[in-house]
Amino acid sequence: MKTLSKGVLNFLKKLEKNNNRDWFNDNKKEFKALETQVKAFYNELFTMLKTHDDVDSSKIFRIYRDVRFSKNKQPYKTHFGGSFHRKKPQLRGGYYLHIAPNNESFIATGFWEPNKDDLLRMRKEFEMDASEMRDIMNEVSFKTIWGNLVGDELKSAPRDFDKNHPDIDLIRKKQYIFTKKYKDSEVLSNNFLDEVNNSFKAVRPFFDYMSDVLTTNLNGESLIK
Repeated sequence: MKTLSKGVLNFLKKLEKNNNRDWFNDNKKEFKALETQVKAFYNELFTMLKTHDDVDSSKIFRIYRDVRFSKNKQPYKTHFGGSFHRKKPQLRGGYYLHIAPNNESFIATGFWEPNKDDLLRMRKEFEMDASEMRDIMNEVSFKTIWGNLVGDELKSAPRDFDKNHPDIDLIRKKQYIFTKKYKDSEVLSNNFLDEVNNSFKAVRPFFDYMSDVLTTNLNGESLIK
């Protein structure tokens, strides 16, 4: 089973202090070796995800930052990141793994940027009946792993929704995300890959529910042609 070496986090720590092209070019050989190790880890996670979900693609993000429209002109990211996509349109949601030093690693899952139609469909579902969503979020084993739902939200109700609705806390959200943080010692442990995979596996009730919502109308009729 693939593991991550201490060198991965150490390199990222050094990059935080030397985020410039000269230093990076001088240390590019070390980076390329570590990048190969990290990609192997992400690829094995992709293989493991496919044993329990229909995940059809993955993307490991490059270390280089796009600084054209950013106030932050540092040329390199100080983390590794990769996402895994469920087969669409039948399945919805995705997985993300973020590797960073100083106990800043985390996994995330859910809906980062739902399109306008999907967001309205979710809100309408919660307006009609949010009991199934609450049952999923409050199930003991799920909550132990993933904690509380997070994500950006409106300060009040969206247009045409009642601000006093009993489920307004769900309706006003713009993102529906669960995250889990990891210490450096956990990232470097021999069972980290298993731990991440099992945590992703545990989120399936949420994904199964959301996929059903987003592929049907409010009458339960399929939207997939």
